Amino acid sequence: MLMLHKILPFLLLPPGLSVVLVSLGLLLRRRMLAWAGVAMLLIASMPVVGNSLIGILEGPARRVPAASVAHADAIVVLGGMTMQLPGAPLGEWGEAADRFEAGIDLYREGKAPLLVFTGGRLPWRENFVPEGELLALRALQLDIPRASVLVTGIAGNTSDEAGAAAELLGPSKKIILVTSAFHMPRSILLFHRAGFSVVPCRVDYRVQPAERMTVLSFMPDPEALQQSFIALREIMGIVWYRVLSL
Repeated sequence: MLMLHKILPFLLLPPGLSVVLVSLGLLLRRRMLAWAGVAMLLIASMPVVGNSLIGILEGPARRVPAASVAHADAIVVLGGMTMQLPGAPLGEWGEAADRFEAGIDLYREGKAPLLVFTGGRLPWRENFVPEGELLALRALQLDIPRASVLVTGIAGNTSDEAGAAAELLGPSKKIILVTSAFHMPRSILLFHRAGFSVVPCRVDYRVQPAERMTVLSFMPDPEALQQSFIALREIMGIVWYRVLSL
């Protein structure tokens, strides 16, 4: 099931859907279908489109200081911020490293007595260490007390993370949820479903405020295509889980 959740967005969103449309257009000799696929890819590759889609999910680009965040029973830091490779026993940081730093800052500000990392690991990576265990070791190196650092069970996606956190912490807890700003709307939805009261802590913003629009904003760019894909996948996930809640 998890594998299907990973594959479907690729087939239903650019660039995968663009490839499907172009292929069908060529096979069926339907030029309009092929050109629709090309147009979709070009539009999704424009920075003005990718940034706009991410911006819708992120909301106002303003990072809230740790001191201003409300108190809670625990700080839950979602995974997806490291890569595991030889020579890096605690992993190398990826784009979302702000999640870890924000969790540490919140704990040091006394916002919650527990710092929880999710045990992220995909089923086809059984030889990998669950990411939460590596992050917990990093937290201990920063003198966070061992008794305050917890790691959930194995989780393959955000829904699993919410369920694993509920099993670890118990029902009806108030948590500070730390994740990337674009990922927060779907995360709040899933953690509410798991029974938590959520105080959001948005980090890892991808869109800079008041960035001036130029001709380059309309030129195809691979990073913009990635932004579009990420945003549309999040929107698809939100719609999917809302439908399931009906």
